Amino acid sequence: MTRNTSARKPRASSQARIEAILAAARELLAEGGVAGLSIYSVAERAQIPPSSVYHFFASVPALLEALTADVHRAFREALSAPIDSSALTTWHQLSRLIEQRMLDIYHQDAAARQLILAQHGLSEVVQADRRHDMELGELMHRLFDRHFQLPSLPDDVHVFALAMELSDRVYARSMQLFDQITPRMAEEGMRVFEAYMSLYLPPFLPPRKAS
Repeated sequence: MTRNTSARKPRASSQARIEAILAAARELLAEGGVAGLSIYSVAERAQIPPSSVYHFFASVPALLEALTADVHRAFREALSAPIDSSALTTWHQLSRLIEQRMLDIYHQDAAARQLILAQHGLSEVVQADRRHDMELGELMHRLFDRHFQLPSLPDDVHVFALAMELSDRVYARSMQLFDQITPRMAEEGMRVFEAYMSLYLPPFLPPRKAS
């Protein structure tokens, strides 16, 4: 019993340390963006030795990739949250509801804005974001198909993932110009999402019958 208990402690301790590192990185991102982030600044904020940060994250890009995965976890939860089918009469309403949930995450999470929307130029983070966008696109496709009878969509283009990337470009432009996602640019991002999806979805889709 003693051996089992001691075997579990390092794992619990490691997880607590990882969470402390990520929390410190989030705070620094919110305060100064990617430029102000280093292994040493994260270690100082988390009040742990730099060697402990390096033990879990070999570089700043590795740390940012972990934070990007954490942000996208929130996006996935937004897609899986309950939706009242009876309140939906068009796919545009579902589109707006989902995009608003994504915007709420951006508004509440400064680190998410810095990672996904800021122009930091880190290819590792950009590639991680695109990989996660593909997963989110699949989830959104299934969500729309759960509520409406969708037509056949292209196999060579991930329509929903691309629609999200396009709306994010608008939000990123707002961050560049105004250092925030303004209500006007939030509306434009939603319009871009809908406009692109309208190339593949007709104005009216038959709703799925509630099971």
